[in-house]
Amino acid sequence: MTNCIFPTTRDVYIEVDGKKIAAVESYKTTASQENRLIESFGLDEAVANVKGKKTYTLELSRVCMTDSAMSDGVDFYELEDFNIVIVKPDRRIIYSGCIWSRLTESAALGETLLEKVTVSAAGRMCIK
Repeated sequence: MTNCIFPTTRDVYIEVDGKKIAAVESYKTTASQENRLIESFGLDEAVANVKGKKTYTLELSRVCMTDSAMSDGVDFYELEDFNIVIVKPDRRIIYSGCIWSRLTESAALGETLLEKVTVSAAGRMCIK
């Protein structure tokens, strides 16, 4: 049986200018791609399927700002053009040009601040 390795908070994080500003406990990514069928007059089926632009949406759960980011006065509500880095055993996936589209905060008595963040990314790069 193969060992299954799950990402931890040190494996999924948000960075600005190469500096880690927040750890992420869990994430979900959705990639979409526009497609366009090329049709030809008189044929019952399309003759080609052409790729269009790609979009990436990430849902991040339990986002915790680092102590240094908080002491530097980083305000997540003001962040734009940041990266989300996911470190896997054999590669790093970097979502770049990120902006948040939805932000939910909650905190229970005695707990640290928890956030749920929905992010749109302009690009995706995989580094092996």
